[in-house]
Amino acid sequence: QTFEKLLIANRGEIACRVIKTCKKMGIKTVAIHSDVDANAVHVKMADEAVCVGPAPTSKSYLNMDAIMEVIKKTRAQAVSLNESICCSFISSLFLQASEGVTFIGPDTHAIQAMGDKIESKLLAKNAKVNTIPGFDGVVKDADEAVRIAREIGYPVMIKASAGGGGKGMRIAWDDEETREGFRFSSQEAASSFGDDRLLIEKFIDNPRHIEIQVSVLFFQVLADKHGNALWLNERECSIQRRNQKVVEEAPSTFLDPETRRAMGEQAVALAKAVKYSSAGTVEFLVDSSKNFYFLEMNTRLQVEHPVTECITGLDLVQEMIRVAKGYPLRHKQADIPINGWAVECRVYAEDPYKSFGLPSIGKLSQYQEPLHVPSVRVDSGIQQGSDISIYYDPMISKLITYGSNRAEALKRMEEALDNYVIRGVAHNISLLREVIVHPRFVKGDISTKFLPEVYPDGFKGHKLTDLERRELLATAASLYVAEQLRSQRFLGTPRIPIAKSKRSSWELSVRLGDGIYPVAVSKDGTSFSVEVDGMKLNVTSEWNLASPLLSVTIDGTQRTIQRLSRNASGDTSIQFLGTVYKLQILTKVAAELSKYMPEKAAEDTSSILRSPMPGAVVAVSVKPGDTVSEGQEICVIEAMKMQNSMIAAKTGKV
Repeated sequence: QTFEKLLIANRGEIACRVIKTCKKMGIKTVAIHSDVDANAVHVKMADEAVCVGPAPTSKSYLNMDAIMEVIKKTRAQAVSLNESICCSFISSLFLQASEGVTFIGPDTHAIQAMGDKIESKLLAKNAKVNTIPGFDGVVKDADEAVRIAREIGYPVMIKASAGGGGKGMRIAWDDEETREGFRFSSQEAASSFGDDRLLIEKFIDNPRHIEIQVSVLFFQVLADKHGNALWLNERECSIQRRNQKVVEEAPSTFLDPETRRAMGEQAVALAKAVKYSSAGTVEFLVDSSKNFYFLEMNTRLQVEHPVTECITGLDLVQEMIRVAKGYPLRHKQADIPINGWAVECRVYAEDPYKSFGLPSIGKLSQYQEPLHVPSVRVDSGIQQGSDISIYYDPMISKLITYGSNRAEALKRMEEALDNYVIRGVAHNISLLREVIVHPRFVKGDISTKFLPEVYPDGFKGHKLTDLERRELLATAASLYVAEQLRSQRFLGTPRIPIAKSKRSSWELSVRLGDGIYPVAVSKDGTSFSVEVDGMKLNVTSEWNLASPLLSVTIDGTQRTIQRLSRNASGDTSIQFLGTVYKLQILTKVAAELSKYMPEKAAEDTSSILRSPMPGAVVAVSVKPGDTVSEGQEICVIEAMKMQNSMIAAKTGKV
């Protein structure tokens, strides 16, 4: 026996994920959506869909009154909630228990206790869970924040008590950064969670971020105090930018069985202390000596849950629904395995060349998931034609690969990233690919400081070796010639039958970056012999120029490339080894004549403050006529619920 109908108060990939399991269990689903999400994938997948308001989340997906009305209207028996919905709403759901409405998740007490970082830290201490040193109360103002930070000792971490997902979080190394961090963290917390309370704790330098998945059962939902608890092994989540995860894997390369057991037992102890009754995640920070500290407990199904499902074989959504219905857990701790290795990359509509990823918006003009690659799973809530807007998180999908060991999982991830087609918005495929092939990552030498340490001057894309540069030049030249040959034919026959071309060699000039390279191409059947830097390379492909993906073999090495754009001036963009390279390919004659073409002068932007990302202006700190100095704040831009201070690049008058 199960629920007949379940309402999903969420959107995007996680809503789609819940719907898939409900279909498997024979449960009808109801989706809610904002007006701009009327054609979203989760709306199409659900059996019923109801609009609950305009685009802003506060007026739609967090609109408690509208959601309650939909529950009554559709007669849903159970509700799966957005993690940001406040406890007062969940309480009102429990008041309707007599009407048969069940919440898929833990009870109000557990959500309230674990959703509040201040209260959860006190509970963790009482449960004898290791915690980070810090101030356990609410920070009242910036002056008190500075005083507390000095007492703890810099550096410190300023956090929103009700926060998550990296929002409302700042690291401060001195008094000035503490004041600024207090200001922005409290504003972000109020905007994202409706709660501006902050806490301060010691910043653990160079830590690893490890999560333990917890699954807990109470024989009678929300009533029985004698439950069983399991820990479902750990997830390694140390690759982060702006305190938000980028790459996750399970298990961790860092933990030994003894540390894993100790962390798992503390996670279970905390879950039992709050009478937890669903799937949840306890997060720890672990230092280089394998000392671990409780960070927080997430009382929801987290973004990176698929890697846990891959190595344990459990469907966590199904387990949550079973627990909510009152069924006992079907497994004991000894039944929980670590089978193989799983890696997850968060694919975002972001420009990785700006602070490791600033949001990008637009329409997905072309979209193709790499599901033809073996052992690949893609959790997404978008499709070709979907809009990426400023209102919601810019995540495109979660890309998961599985292997019998870590090396196999990483190799499949590399192949999957090369075969992922995303057009219309900027994306972070290049960064993800560089991370998973980096020697430090492959060796397991990672921490939350991985990105700034490996790329101290910011991410610049893949740096080509001499061999890779020759491969790219040879491939680009072969593509150019293949297209020239195709343009001479129409429907398989020559456009001008009497003017038959016997041409079999081409002399080209290819510009890549600051270099100009002479390239000679000769045709031999479906292959091209290309001479670059005095070396000959054999380039073979089916040359299907209409396909977004092109498999090319260069001297026996297979590469999957994507040609993103081209124009009549010879300019072309090619995605090669994850990074997009801009080239110009001209015939030798055209290259000699190009020196007579006037160059377009670069725009002078020194007197302009231009936002590096789409967003909303939430504060303007100056007015016309003001004199500002270099580094002074001009305005604050909010993008994806994160606030960013825009500063003057030079001294001048507004």
